[in-house]
Amino acid sequence: MQGKNLFINGIYLLINNKYNYMIDVTIRSGVLILKRGTTIFLKLSVILIGIPILVMCIFVVPEIAKYASDLLPGIPVINTFVLLFMYLPALPFYFALYQAFKLLSHIDKNQAFSDLSVHSLKLIKFSAGIISICYVFFMPLLYMIAEAGDAPGFIAIGMVIIFAAMVIAVFAAVLQRLLQEAIRIKSENDLTV
Repeated sequence: MQGKNLFINGIYLLINNKYNYMIDVTIRSGVLILKRGTTIFLKLSVILIGIPILVMCIFVVPEIAKYASDLLPGIPVINTFVLLFMYLPALPFYFALYQAFKLLSHIDKNQAFSDLSVHSLKLIKFSAGIISICYVFFMPLLYMIAEAGDAPGFIAIGMVIIFAAMVIAVFAAVLQRLLQEAIRIKSENDLTV
């Protein structure tokens, strides 16, 4: 009996009674395509998360520094402090995005349960902690700007950033711990079999 080709949802299936395993391999390849499609979407999401922060660093942060220097003319270095405190957390932010991208690459390579993934989560946790600490130190300066400009929303924005970074750090720490346990259990199972 000759093989029969079917095209279903963008996947070619070769149906042949003599070679049934070919159907299984093709379907597994389709699943791998779906997994890679999911990580491609997540990688695209990581890139899209970085774009608004880059735009803010280029256009909004200098305006905030100028606004702060107009509000507090008695402090000559306020412009420099605002620029420093707003650009400094951008470095660990982009480092964490890079680590998230690497983590997704490990998942693509079927290395999700590896020490490389644990290391990426650890670096994401530290980056989020650094961002939170930077904004904690920035809060007094942000308070002075908010008081001078009668804009309490600045303080709320700073608090949201601090708590969001803390939530990300805690979530990464939990995932790191779970992944370490999964790797430990997997290695114990591999040794017993």
